[in-house]
Amino acid sequence: MAISPRSDATFSSQKSTPSESPRTKKFPLTEEEIFYMNCRAAYLTVFKSSLENIISKDQLYLALQHAGRNPSQKTINKYWTPQTAKLNFDDFCIILRKEKPTSKAELLKSFKQLDVNDDGCILHTDLYKFLTKRGEKMTREEVNAIINLTDVNADGKFDYIKFCKLYMTANEQCLKTTLEKLEVDSKMRRHQFGNHIEGSPERDPSPVPKPSPKIIRKTDQETFSNKGDTRSSLLSATRKFKTSVSFTITMGANGNRNSKLTEPNLIKDWQYMQSKGCFFIEEDGEIISHQYRMQIAQRSMVYLTIKPLNLSQVEGKPSPWLSVDTALYILKENESQANLQLVCFTELRNREVFGWTGELGPGIYWLIPSTTGCRLRKKINPVTDEAQLVYRDETGKLFLTKEFKSTLSDIFEVIDLDGNGLLSLEEYNFFELRTSGEKCDEDAWAVCRDNFDTKRNELTRQGFMDLNLMEANDREGDPCDLWVTLHSMGYNKALELTEACPFVIDIYAEKCKPKIKAVHMEACSGQLEKAICKSVLSKGDAKVMDGYENIIVHTYSCDTWITSVIENKSDEKVIIHINNELSKNCVNNRGLNIFAVEVGPKSTMVCQHVMPLNERQEWIYYCIYSLIS
Repeated sequence: MAISPRSDATFSSQKSTPSESPRTKKFPLTEEEIFYMNCRAAYLTVFKSSLENIISKDQLYLALQHAGRNPSQKTINKYWTPQTAKLNFDDFCIILRKEKPTSKAELLKSFKQLDVNDDGCILHTDLYKFLTKRGEKMTREEVNAIINLTDVNADGKFDYIKFCKLYMTANEQCLKTTLEKLEVDSKMRRHQFGNHIEGSPERDPSPVPKPSPKIIRKTDQETFSNKGDTRSSLLSATRKFKTSVSFTITMGANGNRNSKLTEPNLIKDWQYMQSKGCFFIEEDGEIISHQYRMQIAQRSMVYLTIKPLNLSQVEGKPSPWLSVDTALYILKENESQANLQLVCFTELRNREVFGWTGELGPGIYWLIPSTTGCRLRKKINPVTDEAQLVYRDETGKLFLTKEFKSTLSDIFEVIDLDGNGLLSLEEYNFFELRTSGEKCDEDAWAVCRDNFDTKRNELTRQGFMDLNLMEANDREGDPCDLWVTLHSMGYNKALELTEACPFVIDIYAEKCKPKIKAVHMEACSGQLEKAICKSVLSKGDAKVMDGYENIIVHTYSCDTWITSVIENKSDEKVIIHINNELSKNCVNNRGLNIFAVEVGPKSTMVCQHVMPLNERQEWIYYCIYSLIS
């Protein structure tokens, strides 16, 4: 219950970055430890355990790539001779010490040798001759893949300055992806990594790695840096990007009016149900929301809509949630909850309302709300001025401030899911799970009923206010616990709702009364991710990566947003580099114009959602997807 003390655990759910683990908060990582962490991340991207050995040149090449290196065949041959049978993790660490990452300056220097006009470009004919006729030769297919990279080629010229920028960004994103994967996977973190064990509570010097005998040849007397071999850097760099595909979609101001949502005729005669809910942003940026079960008793035409909930708006205070996009995915339950079939989603729009009209047969349906995350996201600039929540009068009695009471009234409006002006135990427990992680049992609810204003065993708005006032009194006026509640509900220190979006779902059925019940509050992933992927694959445009028919980029566009899904039919995971730099008046849910994603074998994933920054202006989506691994 809200009357129980809250702990700071609410704020501890944020995912730690590799530099912010519990251990590093006590002891900052040394340069040596950072090096080993990067080694482990790269190694475990290729192998299940650091105790596994590298048993082929291809595995060595792939592991070095994930570590941000770009080995030429000449470099690989230095470490993998005809006598080499295997290399272990410590061997890998030694190689990484010797093979420094290629710098941007080195890459530019390599390309500049072919830039006869000194204009940042190389003619395709010159590039082709250099890569296929001299030194370590590339195949015609490899060169064509470079020339076909859309964002770095135009008018028969290769823009090597753009390529270098693209290449360096891809390297950084690959390393970031591997580090994030290492951090998130707790099983992976518990491995013993070669001779270096992670998680020791004390500061021990990092041990010196013990290489296998096969790698100790002339390596101690030789320098394996490629600094003098600019062609090797060039060749390994150009092989980084295997192929690419691009999408260009121009959207008019205010979207396509042909897809406008309209109400069915005689809807006033249909039977009606409503439920409210809310999207919340977690500390790690993940979005969670209520999820619902809907029952349709007989076959009927149904009209479903979802829109942001219009709360009481204080003059001069922003209402950012009203511009957040909302959608509803409808899935049919077949035999069990685990077996859900996508039926439709609310793709038509009229202003802030998104809806769908169609016929549904009798049965149980799941309604899963969705938002792209383009407009609902963590706020970077925190508010420094803290609003006052409570005050004491001249007698010392504690009161809630007018502004805080208004905020609590809005929160009541959000958590009153059925809109009857009262809070049932079930509704209150969604609030409790969100703010404290606990549920209120029947006994505690009986105590609440005895001490606060209730009607028909449900808590009134005034009772909810008094409950929060009692919490403040229990803390002798300290608003700390009240702020935990407010932050959990998406409010900042100025009592502005910036990290949540309340919504309302309306359901009309022509021949029967629909029933709807909130059953979960979960992350907008899992079933929702599957539903989005399925809808994009069935409705979107598909482009196959040239030369890689098992890797397909699907893009779906409606008048409000664009969603891309990457389908990987191959037996190997792939890394796709995404570049949105040439898009105009666009924002995506990742908050980055350039990023990379890893797609597992035989899987699909939502790559990005894109929306216009300003809906009143034309927006152009121009995205290039490049296969880099």
